[in-house]
Amino acid sequence: MDTGFTMNHDTAERFGSLREGLGRFNLAGKRFLIPQMNRIGCHLLAATFRGFGINAQVMDTCRNLDLGMEYTSGKECYPCQITMADILYFLDREKELLEKDFDPEKYVYFMPEADGPCRFGMYNKYQRIVLDSLADFERVKIGSMTTKDGYSLDGMIEKGKVTDLRKASYLSAVVADILDRFLWRIRPYEREEGMADDFIEAAMGRLERAFEERAGKADSDGILESLEREIIKGRSVIDPDIPRKPLIGIVGEIYLRTHTGANQDTIRVLEKYGAEVVNASICEWINYTTYDKLRDSRTGFRLAMKQLRINEMKRQIKKIAGFGLDLLYQQHVQKRAYGRIAPLIDLVQDHKVSHLEKTLKQEDLFSFDIGTEACLSIPSVVEYARSGFNGVVNIYPFTCMPSTIASAVAKPVMSRLGVPYLDTPYDSSIQPGREAAIRTFMYQACQHHKRHSRGVQT
Repeated sequence: MDTGFTMNHDTAERFGSLREGLGRFNLAGKRFLIPQMNRIGCHLLAATFRGFGINAQVMDTCRNLDLGMEYTSGKECYPCQITMADILYFLDREKELLEKDFDPEKYVYFMPEADGPCRFGMYNKYQRIVLDSLADFERVKIGSMTTKDGYSLDGMIEKGKVTDLRKASYLSAVVADILDRFLWRIRPYEREEGMADDFIEAAMGRLERAFEERAGKADSDGILESLEREIIKGRSVIDPDIPRKPLIGIVGEIYLRTHTGANQDTIRVLEKYGAEVVNASICEWINYTTYDKLRDSRTGFRLAMKQLRINEMKRQIKKIAGFGLDLLYQQHVQKRAYGRIAPLIDLVQDHKVSHLEKTLKQEDLFSFDIGTEACLSIPSVVEYARSGFNGVVNIYPFTCMPSTIASAVAKPVMSRLGVPYLDTPYDSSIQPGREAAIRTFMYQACQHHKRHSRGVQT
């Protein structure tokens, strides 16, 4: 059929680049560039890859946001601008430093993706187009994993090491979550200002070395022993004479709520006005993507069974078994790690994703069939309230659809439950009333704490 359009050769090459310059690439001999999201998690992930012989490093972030704005239209959500700026700034500095020795083919820039309505699924495609438009950088590959297969690492490392690397990477996320939550547990009660930050920075460095030395040997016990030692050391930061403070839970879009530069260090501002904070974890999202694929496979099996498609039933059974085992393994690693820390200090643990889905169904608030982080944020708000938290903050990019949905559902729920709630959407601007809103929210949370205290289920 003649549509009246003719694709010229240059356009065809551009579309081909989305296939050839974006995907899973073998990382042997490459520099694997990881954009910073949550600082600790990204550094431990990079250390894990280095433990398997991959030259991975975390790029500096927010060093020149103007670059990101120059190559975006403003219609993209904020994380796209930040990550665009980070990779362009890094490559520009490398080119300036290495001059004639700069070889773009030696770099693989890591930008995963998600399926569904979230714009995050298009970041790496758009960034591929931008890099293709710059002659010096068009041969830089973009390495991507996707939620469609539960963030499989196939093709990025030799086949015999894929499973071990995946397990070690997940352990790095668990350890990073624990170290983050340990920081938020001790910083509001530190003996001297700055002690907690200084300790965590040093502890992160020591755990990086532990992952570099032990991840490739599958020595998870050694890594967890290193974590235990850090927790024991870090407890001395706490001043026992400081009474426990109002407990604030954070939900929202995964990048904004974990990237302190993007959210203008919301956790620290909350702490400034008297909060102890618990942020939603990275592992919660990883577990959700596995759980979601397990749900999809079960749906696919039921449909194939109705249609009597035997081969498709077998294929879906295989996927059910794979994603089911992945989820069980992830839950086991989390339980094991938090179990070793529990006798040392009280840290809030994640709810199972299946429990969050049950909460949605019980309250008739939303459906996992729709997808996105709204599936996690909405029931997490309810669970925070049920668990005795004194307030909840929703952090997300300005115009983010899933988080706007979460806000629309959560606000009346929190009003009914009588628990303070605050939306904090962010873009690159500084809102003059932001801190005043947080201060007002914290006044409400302090009053809630005085009336109800707190009863956290750990």
